[in-house]
Amino acid sequence: MDLTQAVLAALVLVNVAFVVGWLLAMRRHRLRGRPQLPDVAIGALTTFLDTLGIGSFAPTTALLKFRGKVADELIPGTLNVGLNAAAFVETLLLIGLVKVQPALLAAMVGSSAAGAWLGSGVVSRMPRRSIQLFMGAALLIAATFFAMSNLGAFPAGGVALGLAGWKFPFAVAVSFVLGALMCVGIGNYAPLTILLALLGMAPIGAYPIMMASDGLLQPVASLGFFRSGRFSHTASLGLSVGSFVGVPLAYSILKYVLDRPDGIKLIRWLVTAVVIYAAVTMLRSAHRERAAARAAAAVSH
Repeated sequence: MDLTQAVLAALVLVNVAFVVGWLLAMRRHRLRGRPQLPDVAIGALTTFLDTLGIGSFAPTTALLKFRGKVADELIPGTLNVGLNAAAFVETLLLIGLVKVQPALLAAMVGSSAAGAWLGSGVVSRMPRRSIQLFMGAALLIAATFFAMSNLGAFPAGGVALGLAGWKFPFAVAVSFVLGALMCVGIGNYAPLTILLALLGMAPIGAYPIMMASDGLLQPVASLGFFRSGRFSHTASLGLSVGSFVGVPLAYSILKYVLDRPDGIKLIRWLVTAVVIYAAVTMLRSAHRERAAARAAAAVSH
C-alpha cells in the first residue's frame, strides 16, 4: 500500500467513525428532525462551489446567517458535520487529479487532522460571543482571499509537485494550524494554495492536498462537536443531502469551468459580496451580545 492509498484507507475509517459518532450523538443529545429544503439547497450550492475550488465554509456560513435558523455558536459544528459528506466524495473523486508527492500529501493531511482534533475541543467550549467574533473575522479573511484571487494577487508559484528540505516540515506545521482554524470557520483552500505557491509548488498541486485534508480533518473535528452537541442536527442533515447534488454536478463540468477562468472569477466576486455582508452581520451580533451583557451587569449592580 502506497501513501496515497493509506490516506484513502484512513479517510474511510474516520468516516465510519463519523457515522457512528453522529448516531451516538443523536441518542445522547436526543436529536430529532428531518432535512429541510432550504438547507438542502444551501448544501447543493456551496458544495458545488467547493468542488470548483472556491470553498464552502464562508458561503455556507453566510447563507446560514441569512436563513437565521442556526444559532451562531452552532455554526462551526454545523459546517464541519454538514459539509463532511462533500469532503468525503470530493476526496474520492479528486485525490488522483494531480500526482503530488505522496509523502507530502500524507504528512499534511495527517497534520491538519491533528489540528482539527485540537481545534474542535477548544471551539466546543468557547462562549457564543467569542465564536461570533472569530467567525466574523474568518469571513472577512475569506472575502479578502476571494478578492485577491480575482485580482491576481496570489503568488504565481513554481512547477514542482513536492517539497524538500526545510520547506517540507514548514508546510506540515502550517497545515496543523490551518486544520485547527477550520473549526472556527476559516477554510483552508486559499491559505494552502498561497502557502504551497510561496514554497515553489505549482498552485494546482494544492488541489489534492486541500481536498484530502478536508476529507480527513472534517470527520475528526466533527467527533468533538458530536461529544458536545454544539451543531444543528437538521441543518447538518440538509447540507449533507445537498452535497450529493452539488459535488457530482460540479465534478461533471469541472474541466469545462477550469478552461474558462472568467466564469470562476464572476462567481468569486458574487460570493465575496455575500461573505462580507455575513461578516458584518456576525460582528454586529457580537457587538449586541456585548452591549446586552453590559446592560445586564449594570442592572445587577
